[in-house]
Amino acid sequence: MSMTPGPETRSPAPRAADSHELIRVQGARENNLKDVSLEIPKRRLTVFTGVSGSGKSSLVFGTIAAESQRMINETYSAFLQGFMPTLARPDVDVLEGLTTAIIVDQERMGANARSTVGTATDANALLRILFSRLGQPHIGSPNAFSFNVASIRASGAITVERGDRKTVKATYTRTGGMCQRCEGMGSVTDIDLAQLYDENKSLAEGAITVPGYKADGWSVRFFTESGFFDPDKPIRDYTETELHNFLHREPGKVKINGVNMTYEGLVPRVQKSFLSKDREAMQPHIRAFVDRAVTFTTCPECDGTRLSEAARSSKINGISIADACAMQISDLAEWVRGLDEPGGTTRAYGGVSHAWGTVAPLLATLLHTLDSFVEIGLGYLSLDRPSGTLSGGEAQRTKMIRHLGSSLTDVTYVFDEPTIGLHPHDIQRMNDLLLRLRDKGNTVLVVEHKPESIAIADHVVDLGPGAGTAGGSVCFEGTVEGLRAGGTLTGRHLDDRAALKETVRKPTGALEIRGATSHNVRDVDVDIPLGVLVAVTGVAGSGKSSLIHGSVAGRDGVVAIDQGAIRGSRRSNPATYTGLLDPIRKAFAKANGVKPALFSANSEGACPNCNGAGVIYTDLGMMAGVTTTCEECEGKRFQASVLEYHLGGRDISEVLAMSVTEAEQFFGSGEARTPAAHAILDRLADVGLGYLSLGQPLTTLSGGERQRLKLATHMAEKGGVYILDEPTTGLHLADVEQLLGLLDRLVDSGKSVIVIEHHQAVMAHADWIIDLGPGAGHDGGRIVFEGTPADLVAGRSTLTGEHLAAYVGA
Repeated sequence: MSMTPGPETRSPAPRAADSHELIRVQGARENNLKDVSLEIPKRRLTVFTGVSGSGKSSLVFGTIAAESQRMINETYSAFLQGFMPTLARPDVDVLEGLTTAIIVDQERMGANARSTVGTATDANALLRILFSRLGQPHIGSPNAFSFNVASIRASGAITVERGDRKTVKATYTRTGGMCQRCEGMGSVTDIDLAQLYDENKSLAEGAITVPGYKADGWSVRFFTESGFFDPDKPIRDYTETELHNFLHREPGKVKINGVNMTYEGLVPRVQKSFLSKDREAMQPHIRAFVDRAVTFTTCPECDGTRLSEAARSSKINGISIADACAMQISDLAEWVRGLDEPGGTTRAYGGVSHAWGTVAPLLATLLHTLDSFVEIGLGYLSLDRPSGTLSGGEAQRTKMIRHLGSSLTDVTYVFDEPTIGLHPHDIQRMNDLLLRLRDKGNTVLVVEHKPESIAIADHVVDLGPGAGTAGGSVCFEGTVEGLRAGGTLTGRHLDDRAALKETVRKPTGALEIRGATSHNVRDVDVDIPLGVLVAVTGVAGSGKSSLIHGSVAGRDGVVAIDQGAIRGSRRSNPATYTGLLDPIRKAFAKANGVKPALFSANSEGACPNCNGAGVIYTDLGMMAGVTTTCEECEGKRFQASVLEYHLGGRDISEVLAMSVTEAEQFFGSGEARTPAAHAILDRLADVGLGYLSLGQPLTTLSGGERQRLKLATHMAEKGGVYILDEPTTGLHLADVEQLLGLLDRLVDSGKSVIVIEHHQAVMAHADWIIDLGPGAGHDGGRIVFEGTPADLVAGRSTLTGEHLAAYVGA
């Protein structure tokens, strides 16, 4: 009997489609990458490590993810591509095996004053439909429950040109949910006029003290040339009519220099230019002005809910949409789950049994969204929380919600430090989510510094060996065990564990907090010791930032450095952001006997061909734009005549090309000695940014670099107490040691340092720990421990204590 296998039992011949198991990168040169070539396995979890600035983001986001998105955009019609952002092709020779990339980065969510957690995740849209179907009394469509839609009524005659032309009367109404008093903002503003102008001066003398209103500037000429008042007359001498025209005049046409212009008073101008923007999105000096000049109070009409009385009157089981949005999301999920039973929904709708069938799919989708919040560790948020107040980690996890439970497979998910802002207790949950995405058949690429997350990787790519120009190469590629034995900087530091201090500093005083109630903080009384390093700890959402920023940050002598993103265009760089360029320009001007403005690429010294950008941007319509180096200035950004002026043998473009370390030596001695510039460079080197070049665009900086750049800038402010909100964000294991040294130097110089932090190395290094909890949201907001790190480890009475004890090996 023949034993030849039948056709159904033979192993199938390998197919060509099965050979595409790798993402191949060859010759990547984006930013500081140096001809990087590597192969990344598909359907595996690959972690990219390396010091901040080593090229991780340039490889993962700037090359792999960017090309994937660009190629997907090219599949759409030219008409649609015209509405999409144009993406340039990354500088790489070969990219093969790419799949659709879904990017979840750590960019803060848009700080639009009308954006909340609910609107950003579509949870509000689902709730509005639910209340428009089931709410009693019924008040209208979903728009009637939206605080971004105003009610409109209109009537008039319309002409219908169809067959016989006839004019008919028509009325139009739209019911919106916006509170009329605060226009859906939740707060009303009152302006302190004394902060807008100095009544003892005239307009010509610079009476207006609003940022950007210079005596000889266009904004002030608007007033001086309007013809309403004498520009040389002090404001205190204005008549009642003149003062009204100056401050409150309604918009109207006036002739200025023979041109018809719209004139309006100073108060409405300030309201439009400053108060319509979210405070979190403002530049620091604008924010300081707004804080001085404007008082924000909760809207008395809607009580901060942003919704009209009609929208608040419609309820389901006694709960209005405002009540639902104010609930902690974990509680809201339970309430919706109660409606998810046919009996519950029928009762809510006044006994109309068919209502269950119409909203069942809606309830299921809403419940899935809310449960995803809880699962990802954000159950302590509420839907009415402004999205601009979320930390980087919270924003990133909020973006992840729409991907949880997705049926897509063979997708490349790209994450940028997903453990930012997470307590060690929560990191395991995040790891489980990453592994779940992988196990569904997806490729997961993660840029990460935390050893707990590196440990779960199937494949590790370590970039370096240094940062900036000293990085951009692959130092190691393989397993986690291979990384440990590989001898790279990451491998050597992977098992680093900070030890508890043998002795802690003695406090020199105390900062008293009494009855703190901001957000979820529950009437907390605590004394924060001064003259020492204090770590404020607790799980995400336990009330750490609410306690410190709400009760300490506004006090005199307190310098608060939050996680707010640095905003800057491609013309902004470390030299402009830190104020370093001012003393450099003055030093060049003094040495050469010319104006300082010549040494600014944004002013008189700019190359006329590229306007000081260094590159020419060619817009090709719906195709990706082309960027070419300016032939006139060869990318140096300055006119040729400006480059003839030297300081210490270098021209301005050569100085801006220097690294911080090089510039520190250059401005520290010799002919180029400039103490003001040297002091700023000292601070930049102090926070570990010695490798950055002075002229590098801010848009190319990583999250960790931006955080430390902000820290270096704030270190110049005079204050006795420094508040740092998670300064280890984006820091490599090897750099944490340098940060601890910086914190020690600040304390030893007589400062008090309060650090809101999750990193165990910072906790172990602290002199005093204040631990909040025990949980998040309404399960937190209480002080669960105060004392030294050694006492916290010995007692192990809190989650932080348990994890810190495990970390130090106690």
